Amino acid sequence: MDSDHRWRPCLLSAAVFTVCMAGTTLPTPLYSLYQEKFGFSELMVTVVYAVYALGVIGALLLAGNASDTVGRRPVLLWGLGFAAASAVCFLCATGLNWLYAGRLLSGLSAGLFTGAATAYVMELAPHGGASRATFVATAANMGGLGCGPLLAGVLAQYAAWPLYLPFAVHIALVACSAAVLLRLAETVRERQPLSAVRPQRLGLPRQVRAVFGPSAIASFVGFALFGVFTSVTPAFLGQFLHVDNLAVSGLIVGLAFFSSIAGQLAVGHIGVGRSLPLGCAVLLAGLALFAGAMGWDLLALVVLSAVVGGCGHGLAFRGAMSAVTEASPADQRATVISALFLVAYVGISLPVVGVGVLTGPIGLEAAGLVFIACMAILVSTAAVHLLRRPVPTT
Repeated sequence: MDSDHRWRPCLLSAAVFTVCMAGTTLPTPLYSLYQEKFGFSELMVTVVYAVYALGVIGALLLAGNASDTVGRRPVLLWGLGFAAASAVCFLCATGLNWLYAGRLLSGLSAGLFTGAATAYVMELAPHGGASRATFVATAANMGGLGCGPLLAGVLAQYAAWPLYLPFAVHIALVACSAAVLLRLAETVRERQPLSAVRPQRLGLPRQVRAVFGPSAIASFVGFALFGVFTSVTPAFLGQFLHVDNLAVSGLIVGLAFFSSIAGQLAVGHIGVGRSLPLGCAVLLAGLALFAGAMGWDLLALVVLSAVVGGCGHGLAFRGAMSAVTEASPADQRATVISALFLVAYVGISLPVVGVGVLTGPIGLEAAGLVFIACMAILVSTAAVHLLRRPVPTT
């Protein structure tokens, strides 16, 4: 009982993390409805998705280290504010510009949360619980990303006001999260005023550099797969597999993120050093299944690619996060974590736009296969690099 009590602040902060991240993927199964309502192309879907990643990258560069300076809670409260503002944009949407604004604000929210919330969850854990806290933080991140499309898909399919109710529910959850956050303790002891915050430099502490390179490679590949999977799958299901149920679409997308949590759980048994190259190998298998799904139009292979690709992402991502966190100085932990997420969100944005550009001239399936081929080359290169130069771990 005492052990559960000591973990309560950590778990409550993780719940807040989950709510915020759920908002970032909430629109995923709804884009087909927005296409019907506003009449835009598949390219615009990928651009809308990429605007989110630009918001994340901007926030990470401008304020990725802010919570090390002003404290965790103020930064997270700002993140919740941007999440609520994003939901309001979708509630008021009368055209594509509202979607751009909503996704940009959502990206700013995620950019503020990723580094600060990960560090906060770990710092609120009891002494000696670093490994478990790392899993709690990354599981909250991935679990939130998975809950977003599932929640939106179920509400849009089976409740009234499909383009409004999911965002109204999320605003209510954000309000509850803010109330919880205000009751949690601040973990940064020496705080400075907001004026002391400076844009984040791309440099890294010397002791982190050897770990950061291979960790960043694995994160880039995993998030690239997630980026294209979440942006392309709903359209692919509708156009080629005639799956029009939004709840099913949301479940399949969410399944990839939930499978990532399963992959993260396995890292404790496999070890950080081995989880990175193994994660790349499993990602390669997920890409192959996704290629088969597109080539043969098989729903079963779409589901399998979500599960296998998600597990590969979890193995690689938690291994990368653990290695980077262990090597980071305490006063620069959020900065280093934000840098890792910066690389990850470059991976989640550039390939998505590339697929969108190719969709017009060669079609969605062919564009997806081109992406898979490019990512297969990259993930194979990353695996060979990690095998030759393993991540040093303590």
